[in-house]
Amino acid sequence: MNCFNAIGRIGRDAVTRYTQAGKAVTGWALAVDKGFGDNKQTIWIDCSLWGERGEKLASMILKGDRLGVTGELGTREHDGKTYVTLDVRDVTLLGEKRDGQQGNTSSSGARGGAPQRQRPAPATQQPAPMDDFSDDDIPFLTNRGDW
Repeated sequence: MNCFNAIGRIGRDAVTRYTQAGKAVTGWALAVDKGFGDNKQTIWIDCSLWGERGEKLASMILKGDRLGVTGELGTREHDGKTYVTLDVRDVTLLGEKRDGQQGNTSSSGARGGAPQRQRPAPATQQPAPMDDFSDDDIPFLTNRGDW
């Protein structure tokens, strides 16, 4: 069984492409650190998320942010180099990049002077409607009565 889990920093904004058959594939690079101090190494993983989920998440996968991934690890060869790949099954958004400038709301500056892409505003959730039934109407087993 090939199941890989990692937490890292996104190395480039996610890009969605389409196969000739019209299937969407969203890709990005993930930097995962190994070791610490003088022994610290960064492993770059080329991540791919197929389908509609990838299309919807692409705008939220931005360079520098933290991301957790689960998927199937593999490799590919290109021009004599070997690249680590991950066929992503699950994504966890862990947080935005912090450049030491808390509260920076300008559209330039924090990321090398280039304008930042705006994150989609979170959807406002309406409170769930109240059900009009009592707790006695909920079926469950107890040790007090007949089963």
